[in-house]
Amino acid sequence: MSQALTGEHAAERAAPPLHRWRWLALFVVLAAEIMDLLDALITTIAGPSIRAGIGGGESLVQWLGAGYTIAMASGLIVGGRLGDMFGRKRMFMIGAAGFTVASLLCAVAQSPEMLIGARLLQGLLGAVMLPQGLGVIKEIFPPKELGAAFGAFGPIMGLAAVGGPILAGWLVDANFFGIGWRMIFVINIPVGLLTMLGAARLFPASKRSTTTRLDLAGALLATLGTILMIYPLVQGREHGWPAWTFVGMAASLAVFAFFGWYESRRDRRGVATLVMPSLFGKRAFTGGLVAGLAFFSALVGFGLVFTLFVQLGLNYPPLKAGLASVPQALGMIVGFGIAGAGLSQKLGRTLIHIGTAITAAGFAVFMLVVDGPDVTVWTMAPATAIVGIGLGMAMAPFFDIVLAGVEEHETGSAAGTLTAVQQLGGALGVATLGTVFFSSLTSGFASAINAAVWVSLALLAASFALTFLLPMRARPED
Repeated sequence: MSQALTGEHAAERAAPPLHRWRWLALFVVLAAEIMDLLDALITTIAGPSIRAGIGGGESLVQWLGAGYTIAMASGLIVGGRLGDMFGRKRMFMIGAAGFTVASLLCAVAQSPEMLIGARLLQGLLGAVMLPQGLGVIKEIFPPKELGAAFGAFGPIMGLAAVGGPILAGWLVDANFFGIGWRMIFVINIPVGLLTMLGAARLFPASKRSTTTRLDLAGALLATLGTILMIYPLVQGREHGWPAWTFVGMAASLAVFAFFGWYESRRDRRGVATLVMPSLFGKRAFTGGLVAGLAFFSALVGFGLVFTLFVQLGLNYPPLKAGLASVPQALGMIVGFGIAGAGLSQKLGRTLIHIGTAITAAGFAVFMLVVDGPDVTVWTMAPATAIVGIGLGMAMAPFFDIVLAGVEEHETGSAAGTLTAVQQLGGALGVATLGTVFFSSLTSGFASAINAAVWVSLALLAASFALTFLLPMRARPED
């Protein structure tokens, strides 16, 4: 009997961190999310400096962001399935290690092509790392605490949104060790190593799925559809919008349609699929995908054109450009705080609608300010702060509502797919709004950014309408 008890106590000591350590495990997940968020933001701030230092055309600035997000979006679904197959802890650590090495390759790049290639690799390895985090959270937190766990993403990501542009601008201007913009990638190395150590100590050893095969053909189809959509958007303007750009974008829709048919066919045959078709029978999940695609396109695309406007149009140096984005980031923290004061569960979907409407109002005010005289950080601050408040309120309940109805065996596929669509939305936003901005420069910088903001408003309107597909809240009120 005592031996049995001893064995039980040993099992408890080796058990996943479901009690006192689960919040530390959450912090490790957040650290990985911060690395991803920072790497999506810092090249936006450092883009003009990178182009000046390493060469390349205007599209290089877009590819620094879009290349990363294309690779991320293409690999996330596979990354989620790899976590199901081989264990989330193991794949998280492999992804974190690869992300760290890819960051080093970015730092030593000697040409635009080498840098873009390293960014693609960074995105692919990040795609292995990130979906495991959402799965770990869902695994170690009981249902009644999941809302609080996902709610922790808000303030932390808000702080990253504040610190990311400032950090990038400071690192570029400070020129540590004489390496200039390269320092924005070097800083990932110690963070990546600490993330790996934290995961090794705190993450539970996840159960592996009985699935033994990976749907590589499905992964290739999803990647092909993404590339056919994004590449023409980024490169079309520089080539004068030849016919192949429109053919490519139309073909991407056909490839995605074929991908859906192919996955359903494999599922009917009982063969492993890249995306579990059962997910698309869940209203919250499908609604979240389409609404999130439009929402994150508007969010990330605006971030790019705003940074281009203040650096190229207002001639701000990188650090000042980073500081110009602080009001929006602080507004996001306020928005998450408002939502966290019990409103996410109480209002649910309605809070997403309110936040989206506030964001749109902020964009409208921003356009009025930019059209006025003496545009400065201070005159833009109220508008960008309103945008941030709306974004924070809309994002706070989003992931909880979308993932609430997902079964345990679907978690990896769901997390990978949802995050992939978020990244795809970012790539679409960068490609579309960046192209609109550069195409409108002949009329001046103010006209260029306002044209891009009009596209953001259209995307927000689409997201507002699509949010009605979501259930009212993640779970019934207690």
